[in-house]
Amino acid sequence: MRKPQKQVRQSALSSFVWSFLEKAGNQVVSLVVQIVLARILAPSDFGTMAVMVVFSNLGTTFMLSGLNTAIIQKKNLEQSDPSSAFWLSFIISLIFCVLIWLVAPAIASFYQTAALVDPLRALSLTVVIGSLSSMQTALITRALNFKLIFVASSISLILSAATGIAIALAGGGIWSLVCQQLCMSIVNCIALTAQTKWLPGFVFSPTNAKKLYAFGWKLMVSGLLESIYQSLSDLIVGKLFNTSQLGFFSQGRKYPQAIGWALDAAMQPVILSSVSKLQEDLKGARQFVAASLRSACFIVMPSMFFLAACSHTLVPLLLGEQWRPIIPIFQLFAVTYAFISIQSVNLQTMNALGRSDLYLKIEVIKRSIGVAVLLFTSFVLQNVIAIAAGYLAVELISTFINARPNRKLINYSYTEQLKDIFPIFTIAAICAVGVFLIGMLPLPAAATLVFQAITMIVLYLGVCKVFNIREITLVGRLIQPLLRGNQQNTANDKSFSGKK
Repeated sequence: MRKPQKQVRQSALSSFVWSFLEKAGNQVVSLVVQIVLARILAPSDFGTMAVMVVFSNLGTTFMLSGLNTAIIQKKNLEQSDPSSAFWLSFIISLIFCVLIWLVAPAIASFYQTAALVDPLRALSLTVVIGSLSSMQTALITRALNFKLIFVASSISLILSAATGIAIALAGGGIWSLVCQQLCMSIVNCIALTAQTKWLPGFVFSPTNAKKLYAFGWKLMVSGLLESIYQSLSDLIVGKLFNTSQLGFFSQGRKYPQAIGWALDAAMQPVILSSVSKLQEDLKGARQFVAASLRSACFIVMPSMFFLAACSHTLVPLLLGEQWRPIIPIFQLFAVTYAFISIQSVNLQTMNALGRSDLYLKIEVIKRSIGVAVLLFTSFVLQNVIAIAAGYLAVELISTFINARPNRKLINYSYTEQLKDIFPIFTIAAICAVGVFLIGMLPLPAAATLVFQAITMIVLYLGVCKVFNIREITLVGRLIQPLLRGNQQNTANDKSFSGKK
């Protein structure tokens, strides 16, 4: 194996450990907080928050404008690049914040929720705060030093969780969710800045900013399409039905989405940064991408199938009986996010190779299909479960659309990808059926859930071992950097060697 390729893979696995801890660990804490808040707040509070988050997500996409990815992907980073990108992002965030303050009354009027105005204005400040730490995050990701992000996000999540729960217990209602987000943004910004010690210089290079934006604007448009598509259902459900039903729909999607994204998102920045370093070695890039896809699916698929299989036990036990209506929505989105790695690995590969133009074309095609399906399920079928089923159908179609360009870019076709992950998919699905059947036993809910979890873990890993699924070695290898504190222990990891 060539030295640069070997070094990239060694660094990638160690980076994945910290990225996984940051994403998965934080989502676990976040989900615990959401479960606590779900027992305190009304479904309508979560429905109102879902509407507001749509606009804050759009603001974040505008603010980043793909500039963070451009910083990570650029081969030779000039000294003025991060500062130029920072000031551009900061100015965009201020403009967006002002716009939200002006249109907030109109948004509240549209949804006939007068109490939405001030919380929405307050939530828009998270976009400005996020711009202050956007370049720190990009530079850390470029260096594959995800331990710093893990530390910052852990501190911010714990403090914001305490803030949100305290305000909810004091009767703060929707403000508990808003203040939680504000606290998280502020503490995360301070922690990242303190660790990196990076501050923007009073310099702005129009030439460099133009080059970065030339790459980033396509990602911004792609991000907007994705954000609008993912949020459009909340806006439609909130308008066609009511905030309580929106609360059920948004929460039914939120938990599988959070877990799926956490598991998958740990791999995305590692792929982006690592493949960027292999742009001159397309064979090595293909091997790395194939290994990354198998490894991601090895973790994500069984996790999401398990959530779908145990939902009848999990939802009432953790959230309470009042949330039982979300179960079918929860199941459909759990299965939907089981396939997220096929999409993200292919998309990040295109980004890493500098093909943001292909990324944009793909997003336009996918979101056109997605919007058509969403409008049909919303206005014709007028059923929230049908809307969730529509997302699953679009996700399956999107796996093919996302994979197609990489057949030419790195000689890794959709058929080869399916062949690589089919054993993992089959084993995970069969084990999930067994977990579902256990849920029918006449046992207490807590005991049933523990039994289901143990069964899934033992059965899945056992069958993978019997059939010699190479990614099972990933379980042991992932914890080596933490147990031994030595990145060299990952050098011979077969899961990232790309060898057949």
